[in-house]
Amino acid sequence: MLFKARSAAVYGIDAHIIDVEVDFSGVKLDQETFSTVGLPDAAVRESRDRVRSAIKNSGFDLPPTRITINLAPADIKKEGSGFDLPIAVGILGAYGGLAVKDISDFVLVGELGLDGSLRAVQGMLPIAIAARTAGIKNLVIPAANAREAAVVQGVNVFPVTSLLEVRELLNSAATGSLFAAPLVVDTQALLSEAQEYHADFRDVRGQHVAKRALEVAAAGGHNILMIGPPGSGKTMLAKRLPSILTPLRFEEALETTKIHSVAGALNKDEGLVTHRPFRSPHHTISDAGLIGGGMIPRPGEVSLSHNGLLFLDELPEFPRNVLEVLRQPLEDGTVTISRAAMSLSFPARFMLAAAMNPCPCGYFNDKSRDCMCTPPMIQRYVSKVSGPLLDRIDIHIEVPAVQYKELRSGTATEGSAEIRARVLAARERQHARFQQAGDRAKAGGKPNGRAVFANAQMTTQQIRVHCELASEAERLLERAMQQQGLSARAHDRILKVARTIADLDAAHEIAVKHIAEAIQYRTLDRSYWA
Repeated sequence: MLFKARSAAVYGIDAHIIDVEVDFSGVKLDQETFSTVGLPDAAVRESRDRVRSAIKNSGFDLPPTRITINLAPADIKKEGSGFDLPIAVGILGAYGGLAVKDISDFVLVGELGLDGSLRAVQGMLPIAIAARTAGIKNLVIPAANAREAAVVQGVNVFPVTSLLEVRELLNSAATGSLFAAPLVVDTQALLSEAQEYHADFRDVRGQHVAKRALEVAAAGGHNILMIGPPGSGKTMLAKRLPSILTPLRFEEALETTKIHSVAGALNKDEGLVTHRPFRSPHHTISDAGLIGGGMIPRPGEVSLSHNGLLFLDELPEFPRNVLEVLRQPLEDGTVTISRAAMSLSFPARFMLAAAMNPCPCGYFNDKSRDCMCTPPMIQRYVSKVSGPLLDRIDIHIEVPAVQYKELRSGTATEGSAEIRARVLAARERQHARFQQAGDRAKAGGKPNGRAVFANAQMTTQQIRVHCELASEAERLLERAMQQQGLSARAHDRILKVARTIADLDAAHEIAVKHIAEAIQYRTLDRSYWA
């Protein structure tokens, strides 16, 4: 007898619906034969032992016979243990152990334990989105994955804990009413929950210039590089940067959750990534760990930082080949990984924050201590960070050592709450601007393209529209370009930063003071890389 079930396979951050066809011959044999076809990997082929034991320990007695399982379409490679549940249900259906004959309205995914219990699998959010896209109403998955999948509207998510519970659920469908209610998650409530951070800018003494630069970076989503001696507070400042970032919008949260779900980095109790990611890999990381890779490509740190912050401490200590792979993601916001088996693209639109010492000993240009490094040593050290990579970093600032009086000051400094309020106001102005531009593009029949949420994500066309300069500001920018030898990329990034500074001032036009501050953030690298 032939019985069909539906499951899904994840490729990159997207999923595809897979038909699981089970043929049960019914002819008793001395020994059971169990074959799986349709390009299964080792985990799928090993499912026969898990499925056989799970069915037996769930109280079903199947006679030895020939079982053939086809995973269609057969030309796509199948991987993972999520096919255990649909294979087991298909065998029960083919054997006659189910009251329902058609379960095409159900997608079943889950790994089976030998006792028939269900374990969580990775990538459940993309599977739920694929089920909704395919018009399949019901999703039967392990309870540990339920909150993750339930954030997708338009799909009934049924959390189950065992094979017997799945059988009871499907049999109740034959009567026209399911015995269990689908799980419902209020996504707006999740996103509106108060975000608390233990680290606060109120703990930072002095460093007013650095805090201003970080405020500008957070308001526009700009990349930032901090250069200073050891102990000046570079890492301390970077760890407090998430406390002034804007909350995730639902579209951003959904896309971020997909990546974390596929990578297995999602907190199962939350179900939805509600905070902007903060990733801080060690400098011993490989290029594959940073950018992603593997036989079956998996997301790297740049993709796990999507819509969030990637912090690289001690930047010159990273291998040069590792840093150079950042160029394309910083420019395009995506990573394409090509292997012999397949080629996959992952989103990688992140904000980069980096910190470094000015020289090997760390005290070049420091007023309190003498630098022991020779000029060639300093040049070799800073040259580990290439010019093309520096050109993609919008803001370069120097973080000097904190003076004793500032360090021991008892006066209360400005905290994250006050800074974040200004950042939120600036982001709201940007959102309204880009939303109006998108509506006009739709009305004119032009494609809107990728959604833009911050000034740093503006395209060249958007820069020309939203970054008009007065004549005095135009002359100032021209003089800076000629004197400092800035590139065309630096020109665009200066305009983006100036637009953000104007938004912080609630100014409609970019004034001379805005463009002057933006130029100031691009001059520091000439002191070290000249």
